Order: sequence, then C-alpha cells, then structure tokens
Amino acid sequence: MAPGVRFVQRVSSTRTFARLAPHVIPALDRAVHRLTRGRVILSAQMLPGVVLTARGARSGLPRTTPLACMPEGARGTWVLIGSNFGRPGHPAWTGNLLAHPDAEISWEGRVIAVRARLLEGEERAAVWRAALDFWPPYATYQSRIEREIRLFRLERRAGP
Repeated sequence: MAPGVRFVQRVSSTRTFARLAPHVIPALDRAVHRLTRGRVILSAQMLPGVVLTARGARSGLPRTTPLACMPEGARGTWVLIGSNFGRPGHPAWTGNLLAHPDAEISWEGRVIAVRARLLEGEERAAVWRAALDFWPPYATYQSRIEREIRLFRLERRAGP
C-alpha cells in the first residue's frame, strides 16, 4: 500500500475528519463532477466513487450524493457503505434507498440504472469483512457508534 494511502486512512479515522469531511468533501465532489461532465469525482482519487441519484424518502425529489463505493468487479455490482464518517445517525441517502431502491449512479462517466438492496445476515457479514479489507477506517467508524452501519449492494436494472 502506498504511503499516501496510509496517511489518508489515518487522517480519515480522526474525529476532526468526521466533523469536517461531511461538509467539505461532498460539495467538492459535486462541483468537480459537474465541471467535468461526470468524468471525475475528486474523492475517487483515493477510493472508487459514484454519484448516486435517488428519490428523497419523504419528498420524492431527486437527491444527488457523491459516495465512495466498493466495486465488485466479478459481480458487476457496487457496495455502498453508510458509515457517515462514524457519526451517530444514518446518512440520509440510506433512508432514501430504503424508501426508493430504484436509483441511478454515475460511474466512470456513464449513468447506470440500479436497484439497491440492504444487506443483512451472513451476506452482510461477508461484505463487511471485504469492506474492512478494502478501507480499514470503516472499523474505526463502526467502533464510535452504536448503530450498525448499513451496507447496500447496487445491481444493474433495465432503464429508468
């Protein structure tokens, strides 16, 4: 693993990062994504990322959120991890997917229709182990909170 990645993992495990990152990183990601017409997500320079567009749980309006993801290449799917940087509440996008699992992601400049499925039981446990190998700071995030971090698998679906 590159020294820069270790440094970012250490920094991203701090409480200060958890306080500041949710306000800074998504705004930067949205701006860069818009300026590059969907080709670049700034935070994806460290972790793969998607821009999720899902309907709001209460409003039903489209909500766009840049997120780190864990691509499952062999399966052709993506896992989204609702860590919320180790903060107490579930991130809003997870509630949106629970209410409206049909969504879209922007992935490598392409818009892909997906269906989200909340992972549970042994399936969740296996994916959580893979997520910890993929990005070890998730363990720190989970240790700070009492809620179980939600994991969603995104699977391709036919058009909108």
